[in-house]
Amino acid sequence: MSGSSLDGLDIAFVEFEETARKWSYEIKAAKCSPYSADLYKNLQQAHQLSAYDYLLLHSSFGKYIGTQVNTFIDEFDLYHKVQLISSHGHTTFHSPLLGMTAQLGDGAAIAATTEINVVSDLRAMDVAFGGQGAPIVPIGERLLFDDYDYFLNLGGIANLSFKSAAGYVAFDVCAANRVMNMLANRDGKEYDEGGSIAASGKVFTPLLNRLNSLGYYSLPYPKSLANAFGTDEVFPLINGFDISNADKLRTYVEHIVMQIASAMQRLNSETLGLSSQKMLVTGGGAFNTFLVQRLAAIIQPLQIEVAVPDAMLVNYKEALIMALIGVLRWREEYNVLDTVTGARRSSIGGAVWIGQEA
Repeated sequence: MSGSSLDGLDIAFVEFEETARKWSYEIKAAKCSPYSADLYKNLQQAHQLSAYDYLLLHSSFGKYIGTQVNTFIDEFDLYHKVQLISSHGHTTFHSPLLGMTAQLGDGAAIAATTEINVVSDLRAMDVAFGGQGAPIVPIGERLLFDDYDYFLNLGGIANLSFKSAAGYVAFDVCAANRVMNMLANRDGKEYDEGGSIAASGKVFTPLLNRLNSLGYYSLPYPKSLANAFGTDEVFPLINGFDISNADKLRTYVEHIVMQIASAMQRLNSETLGLSSQKMLVTGGGAFNTFLVQRLAAIIQPLQIEVAVPDAMLVNYKEALIMALIGVLRWREEYNVLDTVTGARRSSIGGAVWIGQEA
């Protein structure tokens, strides 16, 4: 998994078991391999490349993923244990209304480099069926984490899943870590550790009002965001205000929690109405204690418990679910839910590349 925050390539080795339609899992090993400065820049600017150079990067990044998997197998002594690789790749273009989504990382290159079977292009079939192609993690939340009612992923983009009377529904809420990291970079930091910079600032109401008035937030779900929403629309808007970087981060944290709370307020009447509701918070933003505290405070009237799990699940929940999506594809079972994406039906998504010798 390569997330929109560009913090590196997440790899998880997972064993699944299914008994009487109940799934369980164990993450046996996991690691995030940070990108080099050059690769970070190439991925960040991939949407600006010519078609020829983009396809060259698609191929080379696939080989890179395969090489990183081989290194991972060597490091954790997983020879002859890995039966399938499920690769999400790195999203560069996402225009579901035009029937298009694109992730870097050629599945054929991964399969050839590892000589292991690969499932890739996980979102394409849903988009072809008229869906948003995102979020796709709710299938894993339904099968692996049935004890929770809400699921919040604080990655480069914040997305929310919930149980409604009609089934699981999910959508992208707003840009999150990608924008916060870009702001932290201005203070020479990779990210705002624990939200300490934001906590030192003040909310600047004119900026907050401008952010909250962006048109995306008034759209009905299903809906999804491209990375460019944060980098090309939100970040320049923030930088148009002459205030301290701490105030920008503080204001943006408030914007994130307000948008999440607003979405949950609208959806609260559609949940199953359980007496005790819990929300699982994962993704890199779950380590931003200031953001999580602000979120818990602002949704307190909804009486929803905010749960941050152990670091392994926080860091690798998406990689875990990509693995499950690959297993479901291999078994030819639905792995993307139409209630989530708005497609005309659920689908079995993913291209299969046979790297193993016959």
